[in-house]
Amino acid sequence: MNRKRAEVKILEPKEADKPIAPFITGMLDALGEDPKREGLLQTPHRVEKAMRFLTSGYQTDIAKIVNKAIFEVKYDEMVIVKDIEFFSMCEHHMLPFYGKMHVAYLAKNKVIGLSKLPRIVNAFARRLQIQERLTQQVAQCIQDHLDPLGVGVVVEAQHFCMMMRGVEKQQSSTVTSAMLGAFRDNKETRDEFLALIRKS
Repeated sequence: MNRKRAEVKILEPKEADKPIAPFITGMLDALGEDPKREGLLQTPHRVEKAMRFLTSGYQTDIAKIVNKAIFEVKYDEMVIVKDIEFFSMCEHHMLPFYGKMHVAYLAKNKVIGLSKLPRIVNAFARRLQIQERLTQQVAQCIQDHLDPLGVGVVVEAQHFCMMMRGVEKQQSSTVTSAMLGAFRDNKETRDEFLALIRKS
């Protein structure tokens, strides 16, 4: 099955530098607040700074993350990095969702520096996202750059758009997975991965 390459959109500097603070001022006014009162004077600028950080993945070049971190080695077994903590923002309500991601690949005589996997996760998490796309993007990115026998990604997350509004279910969590190559085609490989990430 042909799959699209992981989306790696990088904003041009002029796009990334468009001011956000004036829109926050307008939003505060529309909410009935006084943007000129002491406690809110710097809020638009603080929100802009926070949003720049929380969406910094749009300016992240995945190729630079991976650069010089793929190593030739005689190894054809599974590599797993468990419990990669992440924070992202739901594109529907711009509220946070957060959780843990478990990433595995079945090596084909090449491995990637272990710290690069959390960096890849952050690059895609720090965008406006939905969990399903985030899961697929991380898996496809590793497949594209490393060309392993397969990739498995499982994400467990809690969404503020479900916890703070709407159904208001604070204890609910959402689990998504992406299985590529051997992880999709071989039940034993998939079962081994799922069993290993369940272990404490």
